Amino acid sequence: MGTLRIRDAHAHDLELLAAWARAMAWETERKRLDPACVRAGVAAAIADPAKARYLVASEQATLAGRETVAVPVGTLRLTREWSDGRNGEWWWIRSAYVPPGHRRRGVFAALYRHVEAQARASPGVVGLRLYAERHDAAAQRACAALGMQDAGYAIFETAF
Repeated sequence: MGTLRIRDAHAHDLELLAAWARAMAWETERKRLDPACVRAGVAAAIADPAKARYLVASEQATLAGRETVAVPVGTLRLTREWSDGRNGEWWWIRSAYVPPGHRRRGVFAALYRHVEAQARASPGVVGLRLYAERHDAAAQRACAALGMQDAGYAIFETAF
């Protein structure tokens, strides 16, 4: 693997991020998401950092010693949750996705460490959270390997 570079997403990442969001929903929940709806949601988040922030990991390689190319190899989305009890923000890692051909090469770990360093350096951030599907043992192992612990919560929702 070449060098990994992590950057904030831009508008030109829209189609790739939307495709990866649909792939992640299918792999983890067996849900087929409406492509137009997902595209609009990703576009809204890229345009408004108050909604969410996407990060993209790219593998960089030098060709013929002169030209650097970058291939996107993973992503995650950050959202924020205010905690009155801690007087600070939790950063939620959401929509983490690494395409199958790039898994088990440290891409998610690099994304996580990047976010963790930023969170630790940001005043008022009290920690990181991520939820994984109950049946997704691989995601749970990846989180544990990075030092995350089961917070002991069950998630309930009412979807509209």
